[in-house]
Amino acid sequence: MNAVKAFALPALRRVVLLVTLLAIVFVAVDLLPGSAARSVLGREAGQAELAAKEHELGLDRALPVQFWQWLSGVLTGDFGRTARGNSIGDMLADKFPQTLLLGGIALLLTVVCSLGLGCWWAMRPKALGSRILQPTTTIAVAVPEFVCGTVLILVFSLATGWLPAVTITDRSGFPAGPEMLVLPVLALAIPQIGWNTRVVRSALVDVAAAPHVESAVLEGLPRRTILLRHMVPFAAPTIVAGYATSVGMLFGGALVVETLFNYPGVGAVLAGSVADRDTATVAAVVALTAIVIMVLLACADFVRTWSTRGAR
Repeated sequence: MNAVKAFALPALRRVVLLVTLLAIVFVAVDLLPGSAARSVLGREAGQAELAAKEHELGLDRALPVQFWQWLSGVLTGDFGRTARGNSIGDMLADKFPQTLLLGGIALLLTVVCSLGLGCWWAMRPKALGSRILQPTTTIAVAVPEFVCGTVLILVFSLATGWLPAVTITDRSGFPAGPEMLVLPVLALAIPQIGWNTRVVRSALVDVAAAPHVESAVLEGLPRRTILLRHMVPFAAPTIVAGYATSVGMLFGGALVVETLFNYPGVGAVLAGSVADRDTATVAAVVALTAIVIMVLLACADFVRTWSTRGAR
């Protein structure tokens, strides 16, 4: 029963937070100048045409009514249609796998690099590499994804020409070559690698002061054995919590990075929807991204709970 409450209560809070966020999205897009009807019809359209289009799109209804009708459709699996008449569900099904690919690779790179660097830093605090990691990780955390992406473009694309700055797609809609994923993935992963490296190192340093670790050191066990058997399992809950936080940061940052690199994911869909004042599409992108993040956070909660019980 306690385990059920431990998972049910956070899930309920996240659902309430998601509904609140979607309501804020509706209000925010409604406050933007212009309208979806004007974006679709153009500046030359008269008032009668605009009124007819607004009625067709349901924009003449009160905002709470629009939100409730859209949310009711989402609960049945229908995201509705864009202001231009295209199916939002089909459009997201076509673009979201590319975003998952980008975010998934960035998350994998984050986990591998931060675990390796954090463990090395914790076990060799006085080494030259540790002294370099201290300022390097601080800078990495402080630099936003779009700034990191811009620097990567300047260095590896414009200055050296080693990697492409713009993503070209093939017939499947995915990047035409793996080299086109390198810069977007790095732009996403570098800030999270910096953050999680510090989290891993701090968690291991805290565990190193525990009596069982000190006993293992006095017994003369190899450093690797102490790390893997006596430190990492007890630091796992904190480390997993750091990665759970990075999930939201990665998928949220992906929307910005995709626009910067012209990557064919939902970032372009979101940018176009905001330009068209297409509230339903903007809300659908936010909802789908949030649902994926919620599922991954739930998995992280499970792993963290299991790790805590295992450590005990």
